[in-house]
Amino acid sequence: MTQPFGYFVHHQGRGHAERCAAIANALPVTRPLTIFCARDDIFPALPAHVEIVRIPSLFEPGGGEATTMDDIATPATLHCAPLGWPGIRRAMATIAKWFDSANPALMICDVSAEIAQLARICSVPHVKVLQHGDRGDPGHRAAYDGAAGLLAAFHADLAQPEWDAAMRAKTCFAGGLGVDICVPERELARRRIGIGADEEMILVLSGGGGDGFGQAPLAVGARARPGTRWITIGPVQRDWHATEPANIEHRGWVDNAAEYVAAADLVIASTGNTTCQQILAAARPWLAIPEWRYFDEQHRKAEALAAAGVACARPHLPSSADAWEQALAETRATHRPDAQRGMIADTPAHDTAMWLEALATRLWTLAPAATLPLDLTGA
Repeated sequence: MTQPFGYFVHHQGRGHAERCAAIANALPVTRPLTIFCARDDIFPALPAHVEIVRIPSLFEPGGGEATTMDDIATPATLHCAPLGWPGIRRAMATIAKWFDSANPALMICDVSAEIAQLARICSVPHVKVLQHGDRGDPGHRAAYDGAAGLLAAFHADLAQPEWDAAMRAKTCFAGGLGVDICVPERELARRRIGIGADEEMILVLSGGGGDGFGQAPLAVGARARPGTRWITIGPVQRDWHATEPANIEHRGWVDNAAEYVAAADLVIASTGNTTCQQILAAARPWLAIPEWRYFDEQHRKAEALAAAGVACARPHLPSSADAWEQALAETRATHRPDAQRGMIADTPAHDTAMWLEALATRLWTLAPAATLPLDLTGA
């Protein structure tokens, strides 16, 4: 039987589950895949050779946690490893037991430095998903250095400058992984979401990993552009002091975010992975506003996007009408649609699956036996 792959999926946001499903559907049907995740309801459709094993969350208390050991310092090689948490113990035991019984060819970690190191300790080769951020700490370095390969769900031109040649050499860059890169036609998308063909529309998009943008700064922006229709999708943080004009509308969660992106004249969005890939594929003028994430992930990604010339970035939403006008004007003036489209691979899921298959084959193929030199001396 073909050795299975394992896959740990972090359950915050949607991007982790979406790229996992994309890979799962691109892998050969002969390659069993076992997914470990704290939720089993966040995945798109999965093929028959995939199973999901629910494990407790590694960072959300489930009851029964000890509170008497929080004064013991966490070593620099770990990030989230509180003592006395039965859920963490059970999750790690479930994965370690599977390592022993399944003899996996690879364990893909998206994302947890602790799970990556568990795989290495258990003598299982792992692939660590590479994310943006200030991740030069010993915990991340141990996970990256000990990995058989690294997987980056973005184009190589978005790599951070401090990632050295050794890291890049073992990285599979897959721009567009986990996102439907078939962009809806603009006029059809507008009809479907109820936007007039000649209306100027600014879309504000917040992903599922946080609380969204503040209502007050968006109201300032909408008042600065009274002839433009502003639509938000995703969460918005309500501000009691926000004085919203009539040209801004909050539609909340939608199932067709790609149509909104395709319909927009300009997009204001944070820099979560799925959001990035959707906007780049649609090649829309983009004002990138990073949200708070661990290790400044979205801030470093916004820097990379701006450096590659595929987004205009600001550290936060503009706070005055003048600042809004400047940011929107710069976004339009620096728009490079061809460069944006170039960030998306034609077949990212297939390319990733073939890279994983080739890596597993290389790791588990026995080297040919050494040939002893002939002794022609007669001795």
